[in-house]
Amino acid sequence: MRSHTTTPTCDPHTVNRASRGLLGAAALGAAGLAYAVAEAHHYILRRITVPVLAEGQAPLRVLHLSDLHLTPRHNGRIAWVRSLAALQPDLVVVTGDFLAHPEAVPSALKALESLLSRPGVFVLGSNDYFAPRFVRPWLYLTAPSELDVGRTPLPWGELVKGLASGGWHDLSNARARIEVAGRDLDIRGVDDPHIERDRYDLVQGRFDVTADLALGVTHAPYLRVLDAMSADRADLILAGHTHGGQICVPVFGALVTNCDLDTARAKGLSRHPSDAQTWDSSAETHRAYLHVSAGLGTSPYAPVRFACPPEATLLTLTARG
Repeated sequence: MRSHTTTPTCDPHTVNRASRGLLGAAALGAAGLAYAVAEAHHYILRRITVPVLAEGQAPLRVLHLSDLHLTPRHNGRIAWVRSLAALQPDLVVVTGDFLAHPEAVPSALKALESLLSRPGVFVLGSNDYFAPRFVRPWLYLTAPSELDVGRTPLPWGELVKGLASGGWHDLSNARARIEVAGRDLDIRGVDDPHIERDRYDLVQGRFDVTADLALGVTHAPYLRVLDAMSADRADLILAGHTHGGQICVPVFGALVTNCDLDTARAKGLSRHPSDAQTWDSSAETHRAYLHVSAGLGTSPYAPVRFACPPEATLLTLTARG
C-alpha cells in the first residue's frame, strides 16, 4: 500500500489579508509618529482663571513657562516664547528645565529677553544642571527617572547670572518679597525635588497673612513639597516637570508623571491636597491651588508629544468668589 503525505498549503487570501494588516499597522504607526513629531512643535497658549486674591482686588496676570529644554537649533520655540511679551503679564514664573544642551544658555536668554523687563521668578530643574542622555523610553512607564552620574554638567551658573541681571529672582531654596502691579507677593521656591536638591526647611514657615498673594514655586511637583507649601497656606503653587505625560491616551489622559503626583493632575489646575488623597473635607485643612504646566519642550532623544501639545499658560488671578 502506498502512503501519501500532504504538504500544507497557505490560502492566498489569508496571506494577503495578513500582509495588508501588517502594512496597515506599519502605516498607522508611521502616521502616529509623524503626528507626534509635528505636535511637539505646535505651541499653544492656555488661559486659566484662578480665584486666589482677596475680595476687591483687581486681576493679576501671571505667565507660567516651564520645560523649555532649549538647544541652539530651536529657533521656532525661541521666537514663540519671545512673542509672549505681547501679553504684558504682571509676573513671569519659569519652573525650570530651561536647557537641553551645553551651549543653550544664550538661546534661553534670547528666548526670554523680551520678558525680562517684566517682574519674574524662577527655579531650576535637573536638565539645567546636567545635559540629557538617551534613556530607554519604556523605563518612564515603570518609575520616575533617575539621575545618571555620567551626564555632562551644564553651565547653569551662567543662566542664573543672566536671568538675575534682568532683575528676576532665583527661588531655588529661597524666598522673595516683591511688589507686582501694586500688590505685595510673598513667594518661596525649592531647588529640583526630582534630584533631591530641595531644602524646604530653609524656607518653611507660614506665609505672611498680610501679603496679597502667597505663591509657591517648584520644578517637580513631588508631594512632600506640595504638602509642605499647602500646610504653610500657599494660595497658589506652580510646577512643571511632568510634560503633561508627554505621550497621552486620548480621553484617558496621562500614563505617567515622572514623580509621585497622580496622573489626574499631570497638567492643568487642581487643588492640593486633592480629593484623591486622604483628606477630611469637614476639617479645616487649607487647600492650595496647584497649576502644573505641560511645558514647551521635550528631551532631544524623545522629540515627540501625543495628545499633549506644548504649552505656556496665562493665569489670571482674580478675587475669591
